[in-house]
Amino acid sequence: MRILLFTGKGGVGKSTVAAGTAALAAGEGHRTLVLSTDAAHSLADAYGCAPGAIGAEPTEVADLLFVQQVDAQLRFEQSWADIQRYLLSVLDVAGVDPVAAEELTVIPGAEEVLALLELRLHAISGAWDVIVVDCAPTAETLRLLALPEALGWYMHRVFPVERRVVKALRPVLSKAAGIPMPGDTVFDAVERLHAELDEVRELLSGPDSSVRLVLTPENVVLAEARRSYTTLSLFGYRVDGVIANRVFPADGADDWRAGWVVAQDEVLVRVEESFAGLPIWRSEYRPREPVGIDDVAALAREVYAGTDPLATTRSAGPFRIRRTDSGAVLHLALPLVSRAEVDLARNGDDLVVTVGSYRRLLTLPSGLARHRIAGARVEQGELQVRFVEEPVDEAGRVT
Repeated sequence: MRILLFTGKGGVGKSTVAAGTAALAAGEGHRTLVLSTDAAHSLADAYGCAPGAIGAEPTEVADLLFVQQVDAQLRFEQSWADIQRYLLSVLDVAGVDPVAAEELTVIPGAEEVLALLELRLHAISGAWDVIVVDCAPTAETLRLLALPEALGWYMHRVFPVERRVVKALRPVLSKAAGIPMPGDTVFDAVERLHAELDEVRELLSGPDSSVRLVLTPENVVLAEARRSYTTLSLFGYRVDGVIANRVFPADGADDWRAGWVVAQDEVLVRVEESFAGLPIWRSEYRPREPVGIDDVAALAREVYAGTDPLATTRSAGPFRIRRTDSGAVLHLALPLVSRAEVDLARNGDDLVVTVGSYRRLLTLPSGLARHRIAGARVEQGELQVRFVEEPVDEAGRVT
């Protein structure tokens, strides 16, 4: 099964490109589902569907092409209900108004998170050949894709201790503070949510999944796309192509449009330099907005220009470990950054990599537990961390 995610700065046309790519996949005989993690839900508009035509279940809009708008409320109740009930009980003791309490217990970004859980259900169902995801604008998408690993660190390092402490002290704390302590159903719900999000991460970072960046030839948009490329690689997601959308055609341009052509050409040169090694697909600015299955499919055909829109990348992925005679070298793709922009630290079995405002905690394999960091460098868009094995005595202590 092929999974494609489309993201980009708001307003660059990512929903249209995602809708067109899905239409092409269905036209080639693949059973295709396209869904959105963007709260705006623009897919129905892109396909020209009547209001209310797309519901909470996959709806066929053309042969083999299905569209779904996730019912966030239903999925929220299924995945968050036990946790919410506990939080409501705490707020009730604190005297918070019930209506305000309901609002306080809805996690920010819940709709996007639950759309990822919906993606997991569809992926394990085996019902689809292709799943296309129209993601939220880049900032929200990056936070969303970083969530499974961040929650995983908490679950492995902090959660077991919290659960044991609360279980042991629940009778005392509840009586002394008058506030209900979380029960096993709350902890079980958190564990279930973590397990499901962890499966999502495995899916999206696997060899059959990739992200495509959609941009328009503007300096501000390019700057955001560059940052997204770096951050997606930091968290282990493959970027397999860039779509430059709304490129002004040069033929027959008047003075005003000719100025835009020159300005866009300058940006497109930087796009080629920034994403060297990746396919750069283009779509010309159309005289009218592409709406409807035929229009978005025509745009996608222009974008891919005869290449396979479902082709998978042959790269080894952004993260790998190479064994050496003296130890190992950890490789992590970090395109478009210098060594000065990367902060590296070690905390026990975790390697902490910070780039800008994003931080990833990489849990090192057990085989590297007795290795120390001997050096690190950023070379050709890749962080390389060299480990050498520490000598140990007969008792297993580092000497």
